[in-house]
Amino acid sequence: MAPVLLSRTLDPILGIFTGIFAYHLYETNPRTELPEEQKLVNLVRWKMEKSRNERAHKAEEEARDNVDWKEVVAEAEK
Repeated sequence: MAPVLLSRTLDPILGIFTGIFAYHLYETNPRTELPEEQKLVNLVRWKMEKSRNERAHKAEEEARDNVDWKEVVAEAEK
């Protein structure tokens, strides 16, 4: 098992903070700055919008395909 640097609780927190801070520096450094449409915030917003549209489209299809089975049975018994 690897040795503990600070404590068993603080080590993962320090690792997560370091990773987030490194990614922030990567996105904001003038030499490595990404175009606006490729930044993480915009990519997450695009993905959420895409999934929201897919869910809405799927709900519309389900609403269109929804059949009232009581009516179908009533018509079949006539």
